[in-house]
Amino acid sequence: MIFNFIFGRRKKQRKHRASALADLQLGESAILGDMELALPVAEHLMNLGFVPGLEVTVARSSPGGDPRVYRVEGIEVAMRRDLSRHIHVELLGAPAFGD
Repeated sequence: MIFNFIFGRRKKQRKHRASALADLQLGESAILGDMELALPVAEHLMNLGFVPGLEVTVARSSPGGDPRVYRVEGIEVAMRRDLSRHIHVELLGAPAFGD
């Protein structure tokens, strides 16, 4: 608090909380939640490592922004936005200074 006062820095407030995987920005991490997908598609994603409760990170994005590469447990998977908007996530807090 004092540090922010001395240097005139203010915390940036996000305008919205990510509720879907597609809402995450490049480099952000979140915890995977429910999947509103057909059973075969959900099972396939789970076999690739998209298991609810695990941490997912937006690793890269194509020049147009679709598809994006997501990293879960060291596995990178490219996924289009129309699929990733059906996967719910809980946004993690920002890392502490020095992490």
